[in-house]
Amino acid sequence: MGFPKGRRLVAAVVAALTCVGLVGVVVYRVLAPAEVVTPATAALPPVADPEPKVVARLPVAPLIVDGRFRVYAATRQVYADSPVDGRSRNTPYWSYRRWPAQVSGVVANGTTVLSRWSDGKLVALDALTGEVAWQADGPEPTEGWTSRRTGADAVWDPPGLLTARDAAGSTVVVVSGAERLNAFALADGRELWTVAVDSSCRSDVGTTSAGQFVAVDRCAEPVVEFRDLATGEPADRWRPPGATAELGATLVGCAAVRTNCRGLRTTGADGDATRGWLVGGKAPRPAPALDPVGAELDGERVVTVTDNGAVARSVRTGEELWRRGDLPTGTRILAVQPGRVHLLTPMRGLITLDPSTGAEHSRFALAAGRDGVGWAPGRAYAQDGYLAVERLKEPVAPDADDSRYFLTPEAVVLAAT
Repeated sequence: MGFPKGRRLVAAVVAALTCVGLVGVVVYRVLAPAEVVTPATAALPPVADPEPKVVARLPVAPLIVDGRFRVYAATRQVYADSPVDGRSRNTPYWSYRRWPAQVSGVVANGTTVLSRWSDGKLVALDALTGEVAWQADGPEPTEGWTSRRTGADAVWDPPGLLTARDAAGSTVVVVSGAERLNAFALADGRELWTVAVDSSCRSDVGTTSAGQFVAVDRCAEPVVEFRDLATGEPADRWRPPGATAELGATLVGCAAVRTNCRGLRTTGADGDATRGWLVGGKAPRPAPALDPVGAELDGERVVTVTDNGAVARSVRTGEELWRRGDLPTGTRILAVQPGRVHLLTPMRGLITLDPSTGAEHSRFALAAGRDGVGWAPGRAYAQDGYLAVERLKEPVAPDADDSRYFLTPEAVVLAAT
């Protein structure tokens, strides 16, 4: 005997609701916000000391951390591998994932790896273990993951994310969003200050070695704004002579990308000329040796490269300090780091010079495997004696998809210099 019609209907409704509930549980478990920490289990790798040469060909852009690790970013993951001079990307030493947020940018300072996410979350990881050191809520970035396949934009020049030392020597994290600018202590994630800003008419520049955060503010009259990193208070609103609404600024002489910098180069002022300045005092001081686009600052020396060779001058007096005329025509500065200037020749040779003397640290072909030298340099990064560079297909097609834009699937070459 079957169930009466009414009871059959109730049973069917209960069964349907049960199925919907089970599906809901599955959907929630799949799509709910999640955090997955996979800490290190292997022994701490030693600090590498490779001879000068190309050491690796990689599919993604690395950050060099503590001389032991390479740290990478993906859309929803930050991870590390070792050894730092391994020939290819290896199984992660540690990994950190979040869902559904996306990585916006990653920076490294000492043994702390700091990631910023599309929901505004800041996550600090211990680079030695991969464990979460702290988390904080910052302003949301305009977008989440915006990098191309290599992730270079996210790790080598992350938008709206900087670390620097304040005047007292403490390391500060500065995070900018559409409507506010926040600073946090790198040591423990404490919020130090917050300032309302309008990002539609201003742009971040970087930080100075004197403990100031620099931005170009075009909201009223165009000025270069300096803020105290420890307090967020404006230290100066400086207008270069002849500044126009197209005022722009670039920091040079930095310890890392746009971090702890000693020089500034302005555009959009005084006609079409570029002007170099020393920063860190009460007001920027003219430094004509820094005027040429491409001039780089290391300590008290400005290094430039022309068809006549490389020359170093005093940043304060312009006096010539050394000159090298043995460089191939067409050589250019590819990247700099404290104590090293990396030059790229037309045949993709890498020459690394000591900026204090002009002496050669190393010279070798920036070639890996059978990839050849028929490529154009993309983004480049230099840290702790290493140099990494994206290799692009010639002619460069910025709007092409990644398979046309990059030379090979392993588009990043890493060299010890």
